[in-house]
Amino acid sequence: MGGSESYQNYRVGWCGYRHTPGFFAAKYYLDGLMKNSPPIKRLLLHPIIVVIICIAITRLPAQAQQAGSPAPQRPNILLIVADDLGYADIGCYGGDIATPNLDALAMRGLRFSRFHTAPYCAVTRAMLLSGNTNHTAGMGSQDLVTGIEGYEGHLSERIVPVPQLLKQAGYHTYIAGKWHLGTTPGDNAAQKGFERSFTLLEGAANHYSATGVLRDPPISPYTEDGKTATWPEGTYSTTLYTDKLMGYMDSHRGDGQPFFAMATYTSPHWPLQVDEAFEKPYRGRYNAGYEALKKQRMQSLAAAGMILPNAIMPPSHPLVRPWDSLSTAERRISSRKMEIYAGMVANLDFHIGRLIDYLKTTGQYDNTLIIVMSDNGAAAEDFYYDDYFGPFLRSHFTDAYEQMGRPNSFIAYGRAWAEAGSAPFRYYKGFTTEGGTVAPMIIAGPQVAGAGTIVPAFASVMDIAPTLYALAGISYPSVAAGKAIAPLKGASLLPLLAGSTSAVHDSSYVFALEHRGRIVVRKGRWKLVSNDQPFDPQNFQLFDLKNDLAEQVDVKDKYPDVWAEMLQEWKRFAATEKIKFPTPVDGEGL
Repeated sequence: MGGSESYQNYRVGWCGYRHTPGFFAAKYYLDGLMKNSPPIKRLLLHPIIVVIICIAITRLPAQAQQAGSPAPQRPNILLIVADDLGYADIGCYGGDIATPNLDALAMRGLRFSRFHTAPYCAVTRAMLLSGNTNHTAGMGSQDLVTGIEGYEGHLSERIVPVPQLLKQAGYHTYIAGKWHLGTTPGDNAAQKGFERSFTLLEGAANHYSATGVLRDPPISPYTEDGKTATWPEGTYSTTLYTDKLMGYMDSHRGDGQPFFAMATYTSPHWPLQVDEAFEKPYRGRYNAGYEALKKQRMQSLAAAGMILPNAIMPPSHPLVRPWDSLSTAERRISSRKMEIYAGMVANLDFHIGRLIDYLKTTGQYDNTLIIVMSDNGAAAEDFYYDDYFGPFLRSHFTDAYEQMGRPNSFIAYGRAWAEAGSAPFRYYKGFTTEGGTVAPMIIAGPQVAGAGTIVPAFASVMDIAPTLYALAGISYPSVAAGKAIAPLKGASLLPLLAGSTSAVHDSSYVFALEHRGRIVVRKGRWKLVSNDQPFDPQNFQLFDLKNDLAEQVDVKDKYPDVWAEMLQEWKRFAATEKIKFPTPVDGEGL
């Protein structure tokens, strides 16, 4: 028995060492000796002796590795992007909508209270996948395709997309959901580094079918792995995207490679549609109106620690009608829209929970960094009565009260409810005010210290890419495919996640953005902003966000030196990014 065990141990040891660098080094040396050695030396060079030498050669590095910490397994990355989700909607931020899965994730990780995006979907996505400005990334203006640098309407050759570099580094890369970064085959997600992809090419879609909601095209375009795909009629968007993504992740599970998975949901973007089970709990919840909800959320956000207790509630947009000026019928219709929106947020949380459950069930949860974010502020658009989109929508959908929320219904909740979603900030999606660009973001995972902490430091969507590269050990290139690549504009958040610093940007860091003549320049506590048309630097406003989060008091006359400095930063940025005024028109330069 003892002899048998000894032989087994020898056999296992031999087999193990046969695959080490030490074995190959020793074998190469000994083979040379064997060919030119007398018989006595050949006897001494028996395979057993080889094993002994192998052990000697490999033991030192093995001991050195044991003395230090073992190389950690590279983490998986799950990046979840909600579409038009408001800052004040979710429970862990102080919202009234039930989001237990996001709340639990926040208690395990960090909530960012001053995370900044772009004011529109495609612009944010270009910055997210590039770690750069929207003009450098090619999205100078959403849904505009031109031959002018910075306004290409798709990811430019001046950047390298996140999935491309992660794929080259050995990550599986998957995406399911909205793309909105180009509709041609060469601009498809499948050509930008995603190994598997199921994507909506346009900016919005029906949540139950392929019937278009943007007039052109009348059928929403979907692709899977770069090839035309069909929508399974009747399947709800969050269900399909979640199923697709889990299927992709499962297809390579256990092969030793980490994954980068993006769930780019189209929820809770209009049209507001959702199954009755999700919206029914909210019936009657919003009968007091949007002004009451906005006030309530200011209080609950303060209680949650997202804003200071003395934060000022900004006044409503001039076009918002007071709730008490609406007729009984108008109030009934308006509150119903908010009920359905709340149901969509609850549904989104449910499917995020499915992704988290999948990771837990498959044993991958503890080695996955999870990022959940919204792409901009709450959405105020209502295209059903729009002169351009309206005729198409009214011929394919209904806004009848009895049908609201169903597949044949097209409704949006409008600017009044959007302001409640963006509380405590001014305005909403489309504006470069805080209400248009401050969005919720939660990060949780093995790299995150200080579970349940709120991070008040400034961070932007351009910081995500550098964070992922640092996590994966990737150096961003300066040249790709023979072309110069612009350096990253963001910074890695890993030191902040680890708790080794409270901020990744100091007071000298400049964050700037322009979209269709609306601009923002951030530097420390100061913010230069313009939303007025026509574009004129004399209309720029200067705000001190340390004391005026609601952007109510223009202080450019009080701080002329700061005003001059910020104006110079804007001019420098505009020149560097080659920003055009007026914004080019579609097709210009082609």
